[in-house]
Amino acid sequence: MSRFEIKMPKLGESITEGTIVSWSVQVGDVIKEDDVLFEVNTAKVSAEIPSPVAGKIVEILFQEGDTVAVGTVVAVVDMGGDDEVSESPAGTAESAKVAAADNVASDASAAARELPEAQAAKSEDERWYSPVVLQLAREARILQEELDKIPGTGYQGRLSKKDIKRYIIRKQNGEAGVAVAKPDVTPAPKVSAAAAPKPVSAASPVQGTSASVAPRPSSATATSSAEGIEVKEMDRVRRMIADHMVMSKHTSPHVTTLVEVDMTKLVKWREKNKEAFLKREGVKLTYMPAITEATAKALVAYPQVNVSVEGYNILFKKHINVGIAVSQNDGNLIVPVVRDADRLNLSGLAIAIDGLAAKARVNKLTPDDIAGGTFTITNFGTFKSLFGTPIINQPQVAILGVGVIEKKPAVMETPEGDVIAIRHKMYLSLSYDHRVVDGSLGGNFLYFIKNYLENWNE
Repeated sequence: MSRFEIKMPKLGESITEGTIVSWSVQVGDVIKEDDVLFEVNTAKVSAEIPSPVAGKIVEILFQEGDTVAVGTVVAVVDMGGDDEVSESPAGTAESAKVAAADNVASDASAAARELPEAQAAKSEDERWYSPVVLQLAREARILQEELDKIPGTGYQGRLSKKDIKRYIIRKQNGEAGVAVAKPDVTPAPKVSAAAAPKPVSAASPVQGTSASVAPRPSSATATSSAEGIEVKEMDRVRRMIADHMVMSKHTSPHVTTLVEVDMTKLVKWREKNKEAFLKREGVKLTYMPAITEATAKALVAYPQVNVSVEGYNILFKKHINVGIAVSQNDGNLIVPVVRDADRLNLSGLAIAIDGLAAKARVNKLTPDDIAGGTFTITNFGTFKSLFGTPIINQPQVAILGVGVIEKKPAVMETPEGDVIAIRHKMYLSLSYDHRVVDGSLGGNFLYFIKNYLENWNE
């Protein structure tokens, strides 16, 4: 028997663990190379993990909801040849699924019992669907309203690939109506992994690793005993963001420096060129490409800011990879990365930023899209804020905050003397790690960006 170990992959820089959201296979399933095995959530990305080999699933070592360290074996595949694979009655994973579908179609009442009624189909928050679920729904012409009503058996009530396939089969046989959750069903309390049934395999998890997670309260909205207070549990991404921000404040002694930038030249240049740019490049011309260009050039001029800290060692990064913070539709935040930003011209930066932001908002970023950042920019101006004091995105040592551009009266020096004029002004804030960036370096770095933008050259 030739056994292949499936391990928890590393889905981004500084990622040390992932939570298994749902399994797409069971022990005994025959799989092909690139078949999806499970879906995993990390602090930065959700991803479906394909199998690198073909064979038969002989062990699954962790359950849905378990948080697993990177590199830990989560499943075992037997690659032992045709004899082992032929043990499946249908011969292949696909034919086995067809046989299961026939059984479901022939016994509607049994299928109805398989669908859990203890989990409400839709919470007050918008549900999240994996790419494979959305693809199957589109192929079956299932509208969003109908999709939202299908009960899920995955982690925290999510709709899994198995759920949508079962629903489609029953709908084709005129039995889909029973899949809609009853409106008066009360969500069942979640059970921690420690109290849940053992994994489907008889094997134990790898020595030294944890196969359980701490008990969590129900994700359903709960009203506290104090009148007028509603308690909601954070979703997993928000919990990971919270932990990352607390860790950053504990790790780096933060200092923030602030400057006001006269953006008048850049504003006029953009107004003059934005229509032609859109026709030529196919993307809108915003201020972010110019700000990113100025930042990349500042990182070239001051490489001491393009570093990370490891103990008492300073790690100088050879590449300038600028992360751009993007707010997602669910209210969470993610930071896709523009790689080698110093080597891109303004058009290249605009196209890269627009593409990454579009992917981020529909949850289509890949692990490579968010890995390897050496510096981050966050745009408070999007929300009409004057400025902010952002928290450093570890393991980086600095982050640039961009405020809104406003018209303001300003004193201008002219040959005839000082005059008051209307100018377009913006605040930039730089939060930096005082372990390695002192006030002089932080101030000079920020002034470089200010000077570059104020003297914008067409």
